[in-house]
Amino acid sequence: MPALDARIAAITNQQKNGKIMNNKRILITGGAGFLGSHLSERLLNEGNEIICLDNFFTGSKENIIHLMDNPRFEVLRHDVTIPLYIEIDEIYNLACPASPIHYQHDPVQTTKTCVHGAINMLGLAKRTGAKIMQASTSEVYGDPEIHPQVESYWGKVNPIGIRSCYDEGKRCAETLFLDYYRQHNLDIKIARIFNTYGPKMHANDGRVVSNFVVQALKGEDITIYGDGEQSRSFCYVDEMVDAFIRLMGSDREFIGPVNLGNPGEFTIRELAEKTLAMVGSKSSLINEPLPEDDPKQRQPDISLAKEKLGWEPVIKLDEGLSKTIEYFKSVL
Repeated sequence: MPALDARIAAITNQQKNGKIMNNKRILITGGAGFLGSHLSERLLNEGNEIICLDNFFTGSKENIIHLMDNPRFEVLRHDVTIPLYIEIDEIYNLACPASPIHYQHDPVQTTKTCVHGAINMLGLAKRTGAKIMQASTSEVYGDPEIHPQVESYWGKVNPIGIRSCYDEGKRCAETLFLDYYRQHNLDIKIARIFNTYGPKMHANDGRVVSNFVVQALKGEDITIYGDGEQSRSFCYVDEMVDAFIRLMGSDREFIGPVNLGNPGEFTIRELAEKTLAMVGSKSSLINEPLPEDDPKQRQPDISLAKEKLGWEPVIKLDEGLSKTIEYFKSVL
């Protein structure tokens, strides 16, 4: 059993034996989404009460249907751009469409979700005294001029491009979190999430792993944007959830931002070829023009996460990709 699976199994067994009962009331915005649903399940299994908030624009009830019968799990259909008045101990602010197809569908609403959503959740945390984590993104680095990316790098972001609603929205959210910390001494955490993949990804979200797996399983041509030499680093979802929980449980003095991702770097062409081989597909690789402002390189420096959280990924791409392929086989 991989190391992470063993850690999760140990925690779950301790919880079942009554050794762990956190009993925190935790709000997860975007809780029915890809990352949010995995986080909801993990924190629920650790004995917490979970309030899953989602407007179901990109989130899905299918992701959380198996949790519905648990009396410690509650679902609220609500948009984070509208204020919320509840009592909670912790907030994971994950609400926002994360794929270009979805966040470019309504760019104004995307910016509102990033900015108004952050303001509303920070206000809720201030009123209740809750600890709050912001799910930021590697996109704050834009098309980077340094490689790998470190947290001290300010980035190279186009403020008026088609991706700006997401990139600048997340950058503004980070600003708001730090200003609430400085002005109100709020207990905050900021996670900069690099490419994450795994079961429960949306089949049509336009992200590269789901795109390649779905196209390969359907026997369709594999679409590579650009020459395929642009690089990405892929982190399996269970490990990202583990990082979230470690960050939320870290010392109050450590607020981030902190890079969370797998530093293993692959070109898009390498990922396509690996996916074809693992699926056993005879699909062809075809090239399309690179989208506007698409970054050429993306790789996290996770030295800070290692030092402050004792965290680094252990699941290799082949292992995670195999689990992801099996998931999409079951849903397509």
